[in-house]
Amino acid sequence: MQVPPFLDLTGRVAVVTGAGSPTGIGYAAARHLGMLGAAVVVGATTERAHERATELVAAGLTAHGFVGDLTDPAVAEALVAQAHAAHGRVDIVVNNAGMVSTSDPDYLEGDLLATSPQRWSDSLRRNLDTAYLVTRAALPHLRTSGQGRIVTVTSVTGALMAMRGEVAYAAAKAALVGLTRALAVDEARHGITSNAVAPGWISTGSQTQHEAAEGLVTPVGRSGTADEVASAIAWLAGPGAAYVNGQVIVVDGGNGVAEERALPR
Repeated sequence: MQVPPFLDLTGRVAVVTGAGSPTGIGYAAARHLGMLGAAVVVGATTERAHERATELVAAGLTAHGFVGDLTDPAVAEALVAQAHAAHGRVDIVVNNAGMVSTSDPDYLEGDLLATSPQRWSDSLRRNLDTAYLVTRAALPHLRTSGQGRIVTVTSVTGALMAMRGEVAYAAAKAALVGLTRALAVDEARHGITSNAVAPGWISTGSQTQHEAAEGLVTPVGRSGTADEVASAIAWLAGPGAAYVNGQVIVVDGGNGVAEERALPR
């Protein structure tokens, strides 16, 4: 079946960070973008990046893997440089890296007193700096594209609400919304749009039992899927979303608008 023009990404090149997990949002986003015609470069902190790229190629898509710690400016630049060297352009950046890393499984959670200055800094580097560094490295290419798309995966945590014991994470995710909107204003004249997707309770390999239980009391009665988040990312990356800029698309099953958490009357 031919891809509708408003979704067609043929000829475009996408960089997707945080795409190592086979059940995660990053990998789902890369798969969706690839099915719509984009060549994708998937980044992760471990060799899982190459495993995911191999799977995408086996599915008939164009993909490459990149392994590196994107809190390092030189590594972020190398990721973008690899994408450009392989395909001659970069049109889409999906900033998904964050939350937890396989190479460093500490979630860096804690209330304010439990969050030391080092843990605070580490969380901001993982959840905020990665997006800043990768986007900054890609920006000259996105400007050249004339149809650049920046899609940043934030969270309902920080951007819309808060959960207990996640001070640094909430601060970083809220800051991603500010970064998204600042880029939307600054870069629109170059044909670039910048938007964010804010997932709620999503069933991935990193979801805890507590989070899964919380998903059961959303209005739809379940956690979301990585593919449901990826579909929003893919739409924002496409031609049909060219006039959507500086927005936060919440994918949470209506949890953020439900006042009641008790059983239905």
